[in-house]
Amino acid sequence: MTETQWAETSAAGGDGAVEQRQRWMHALALAATEDLAAAWQSWAPKPEVEAIRGPETGLVMVRSRIDAGGSKFNLGEATVVRATVRLHGGPLAADVLGTSYVLGTDLEHARLAAVFDALLADEALRERVLAEVVAPLEFAQAERDAARRADARATLVDFFTVSREHE
Repeated sequence: MTETQWAETSAAGGDGAVEQRQRWMHALALAATEDLAAAWQSWAPKPEVEAIRGPETGLVMVRSRIDAGGSKFNLGEATVVRATVRLHGGPLAADVLGTSYVLGTDLEHARLAAVFDALLADEALRERVLAEVVAPLEFAQAERDAARRADARATLVDFFTVSREHE
């Protein structure tokens, strides 16, 4: 599947604003910091970035369910980084806010994800950001997932076949 086909397939899902934002935040949160930094470096013209909150590190409680549907219980804590930025000037008609929460401790990752979230909040820039940043990130993640699945599939053992060989 080409990058263009991936972008068209991805765009076909969820029409609602919430689903769209979940899609791009998912791509930004799973992206490598280097990929986000490269995308920001090549972005022109750049708006002015003002830190509103963070980036700062904290903990969240991870909850689970017994047998995936039973009673909830606290599984443990996970480290996250959050950031909120305000963008103004440059190509923006008005100030926009962007926020991100990223698993781990990479402060720059959270800051860059918040910057791109803010750019995506500006309707005039949204299509450009989706095409130049989010779609390539989603495509790269799909390739990594496919490679991981192929690696896992290579270790599959058919025990029924193994048991017949020893009869």
